[in-house]
Amino acid sequence: MITRTIEEHLREAATLYPVVTVTGPRQSGKTTTCRRVFDDHAYVSVEAPDHRRFATDDPRGFLAQFDGGVILDEVQHTPELLSYIQQRVDDDPTPGRFVLTGSQHFALSDQIAQSLAGRTAVLHLLPPSREELLRFDDAPETLWETLFAGAYPRILDRGIPPRRWLADYVATYVERDVRQLLRVSELGTFTSFVRLAAGRTSAELNLSDLGADVGVSHNTAKAWLSVLETSFLIFRAPALHANFRKRWVKAPKIHFIDSGLVCYLLGIESAAQLVTHPLRGAVFESWVASEIFKARVHRGLEARISHVRLTRGLEVDVVVEAGPRLIAVEAKSGATTNGSFFKHLAAFTEQMQAQPGVTEIIRRVVYGGDETQTRSAGELISWAAIQNVDW
Repeated sequence: MITRTIEEHLREAATLYPVVTVTGPRQSGKTTTCRRVFDDHAYVSVEAPDHRRFATDDPRGFLAQFDGGVILDEVQHTPELLSYIQQRVDDDPTPGRFVLTGSQHFALSDQIAQSLAGRTAVLHLLPPSREELLRFDDAPETLWETLFAGAYPRILDRGIPPRRWLADYVATYVERDVRQLLRVSELGTFTSFVRLAAGRTSAELNLSDLGADVGVSHNTAKAWLSVLETSFLIFRAPALHANFRKRWVKAPKIHFIDSGLVCYLLGIESAAQLVTHPLRGAVFESWVASEIFKARVHRGLEARISHVRLTRGLEVDVVVEAGPRLIAVEAKSGATTNGSFFKHLAAFTEQMQAQPGVTEIIRRVVYGGDETQTRSAGELISWAAIQNVDW
């Protein structure tokens, strides 16, 4: 299994806090990464019924087993255990004693806020970035193979055909997590909702339209989308908060974190089919946004990703707020460069010059070609070099 960018930050966090919490989607590599980084810790998965029962029925006895450090895997199944961990770390605040992992961030967030505030670092491990994927022996070589395969580690580590593995992943996710968390009676309706959401990746979110298309209420669509977000399948990029001189659209965009999952949900059966698919540009834009998202999150930074669209044409796909700097990014799936690629970035720069607190605007275009260039209008970045850029 490959090393992950987050490992350095996990080790650092374990020198500062008595508890380190790692959340992320199922099968993103949390268990493997934590067991490698903290190889001197005991390991227990509380997803196993016998361990879960012990932890629930006798939490003090369960924790007393571990004199040294311990990794408690899938701890969202026993959220009440966090109060007892709080007592132990208050008595002995030695850094790095407890490493917690969980696949459902929202199932942990309330308990962490109540029990472990100030006692734990919280880091997120997503499917590998392109930088990390290149560490696999058989990493995809072309853009379309990369997008079609996606980034879940098991697909590449074990050579499983992407559509086969992703079909099982979706079925497992729906059956296990959604039924447990939402008590959804019509799983087929929820699955249709997820597929329709995939068709809106990189698009502005309209919950009423999305709900109407699948036949559920606005509130139900809102709740279901929140599950996708807090299960780390999607993230929202809000509209950039700024005082533009012209009217701007305030709706957020949604991006699926894994391009392979989007391809599966859209019914795309091969990399060749993706090349000519009408949503290839949307899939590419979400891939670019996700790579930037991963680059920041895996370094322990806030994502701070937004977008801009004015009602009269100006649009910027991704804006990264990096302190006083803004990084404005356009995603173009075509392999041939075009001078118009930078048009919206120039207009955005002009609009933002009057904004207080902005010291620098970096303009970048990530495209489907092979050359990376620095131009007077901004940086032109090959998709294959996105991992070499400081986001």
